[in-house]
Amino acid sequence: MIDKISKRDCCGCAACTQKCPQKCIILIEDIEGFLYPEIEQDKCTKCEVCERVCPILNQKEPRRPLKIYATKNLNEEIRMESSSGGVFTLLAERILNDGGVVFGARFDEEWNVVHDYTDKVDELNKFRGSKYVQSIIGNSFLDAKKFLEKGRKVLFSGTPCQIAGLNCFLKTEYENLYTIDFICHGIPSPKVWRLYKKELLKKYSKNKIPEPYFTSINFRNKISGWKRYSFSSSFIDSKNRNFVIYESVDKNVFMKGFNLSLYLRPSCHNCPAKSLKSGSDITISDFWGVQRLFPEYDDDKGISLLMFNNLRYYNLLDNSALLVEVTYQQILRYNSSIQNSVTPHKNRERFFERITLEEFNSISIISLINQYATYNLIQKIKRKAYLIYSFLSKKIKK
Repeated sequence: MIDKISKRDCCGCAACTQKCPQKCIILIEDIEGFLYPEIEQDKCTKCEVCERVCPILNQKEPRRPLKIYATKNLNEEIRMESSSGGVFTLLAERILNDGGVVFGARFDEEWNVVHDYTDKVDELNKFRGSKYVQSIIGNSFLDAKKFLEKGRKVLFSGTPCQIAGLNCFLKTEYENLYTIDFICHGIPSPKVWRLYKKELLKKYSKNKIPEPYFTSINFRNKISGWKRYSFSSSFIDSKNRNFVIYESVDKNVFMKGFNLSLYLRPSCHNCPAKSLKSGSDITISDFWGVQRLFPEYDDDKGISLLMFNNLRYYNLLDNSALLVEVTYQQILRYNSSIQNSVTPHKNRERFFERITLEEFNSISIISLINQYATYNLIQKIKRKAYLIYSFLSKKIKK
């Protein structure tokens, strides 16, 4: 049974819940806000199907990409709406134009992150942009399988552990399946995200009716540039006034806690899908370090890394989008998360203890993050050096 693996190793991919023939595995949220499978023992027949589709118990071998490129979307509007260079949209459009279906993460009506699919190009904007919360996968693996068996092309994008879960779930190589993951730092707690959203709106509600509500959220707004991006949100307050908030990545408290690994899922600290073990066909990410390696391409609007792990899909992109070929060692220097799991923050346990103790009281999630998301000495030095470098770079360009 799936409860053979420890809780701290489970990545929450939901492959077991979707594959279980008895439908006796359900996902339950724990006190940290992450979903974990629980077995209804009276229904379980001990068939061990759940074990055979678990990406933790069935890890693949580490790999290296076969081809790597710096790339960007030539449509500047889409590129600016994207977190980096807009390469996901290029790949998705190719699949949709061939009558296929695209799966990815989007916001729901409450601004929680869920997995969904579309077969319409004009709905791709919902899936663009990074969303720094673990998405609720739902029945996406089952839905993808249905489309695949009907012969439709399917592009499935997700975190490396979700792609690993999908591959274990399917157990079959489909010619019409294209999988995309990304270089992942880790997945933050949906509970922390809910508390943070609630507190943001509370500041502007003042207990008035109607309550304020969000109209947009963007974790990676490029109003201040790609490298020093901003968290932005817009909402309507109780007096029907529209507010827009921009906070740079080093000022926004939610992003601060995320980047310091204060509230990531426990499995992220020993990720089962590092070094491309997910089995993905393509891996995408920001091209951090492009300003040092290829400054001629750095306009601070975003450049993507595109890694082909399966050369069958090498022809998915028009060559005009590919800027320059890059070596693995070049990208590894500035994108170490492709191989290395993050170290848990020293205050992680205490942070979640405080949330559990105070969640029914007047908890301020913003105050708690500020209190516990502290930098160690090395991080302080690196952060200061980066700010000085950014400042001098802008001065030199001017």
